[in-house]
Amino acid sequence: MNSTQVLYFTLSAYIDTGSVKYFSFLIILCLYVLIVGSNVLLIVVICVNRSLHEPMYMFLCSLFVNELYGSTSLLPFLLVQILSDVHIISAPLCFLQIFSVYTYGCVEFINLAVVSYDRYVAICHPLQYNSVMTSRKIVFLVSITWLPPVFAVGGTIVLSSSLQLCGNVISKIFCGNHSIIKLACEEPRVNNIYELFMVFLIVCVPGSVILYTYMRILKVCFSGSKQTRQKAVSTCTPHLASVINFSFGVSFDVLQSRFDMNNVPSMLRIFLSLYFLTCQPVFNPVLYGLNMSKIRSLCKKLLQKFSS
Repeated sequence: MNSTQVLYFTLSAYIDTGSVKYFSFLIILCLYVLIVGSNVLLIVVICVNRSLHEPMYMFLCSLFVNELYGSTSLLPFLLVQILSDVHIISAPLCFLQIFSVYTYGCVEFINLAVVSYDRYVAICHPLQYNSVMTSRKIVFLVSITWLPPVFAVGGTIVLSSSLQLCGNVISKIFCGNHSIIKLACEEPRVNNIYELFMVFLIVCVPGSVILYTYMRILKVCFSGSKQTRQKAVSTCTPHLASVINFSFGVSFDVLQSRFDMNNVPSMLRIFLSLYFLTCQPVFNPVLYGLNMSKIRSLCKKLLQKFSS
């Protein structure tokens, strides 16, 4: 059966929760409203305040835009599925969802690597910061944050949509590329090789940047003054927490896609598979909004202005 003949996929991971589904719907809806509200607030604060038109805040603004993009790629669909009795998704929408979710994950990781590079320059080379982080450099870093994932994931979609499939049941609550590959009639060697290459390009390279920059930052902290250590802790703690949180969520989703997780309770599997697409978009604005005094004070002023 060719993939073009598959009109829809069945999402088999949904469980019958009876009337509890209305409570689940309300929880997800409140979570989505919180994500949209908090991220839009921070985007507006950064855009309208010239004092925040600095490299670090531009990269954070890119991060918050991605949180909106990632959560919107899944949560509205999830709200519809929770209330539905039949859990199916059309093939084009399934591939669009894979594209959106995967580009979100790739952009997130690269964006976190860019922020770590910015903090490395600011802490390890403070005197050269303004000459290194020019407007042209900012545009370049934002571009490599967004453009490579679009082309990389686009290649994944082209390869997966051309597979000959021998089934249409996906054992998840949303579409995943590896779930589609599992349905292939023959061993998809090209897809597997391409995925390994993309993992190296999108995960290993940014991961190496994050690891290297934090090793250098730690070296400066141990050998620098107390003021340098305080600056490093105040600006790097939210970022490091964000990297750890996101890595945990993505790691479980990858493990769930590639290994048999039937011994894990279904509700726990669902929660952990949604973790990086729900908790990260809430975690980042709260973390950066509360820990960075400049953003926090401007958010308070903006909210007071609207409430008065």
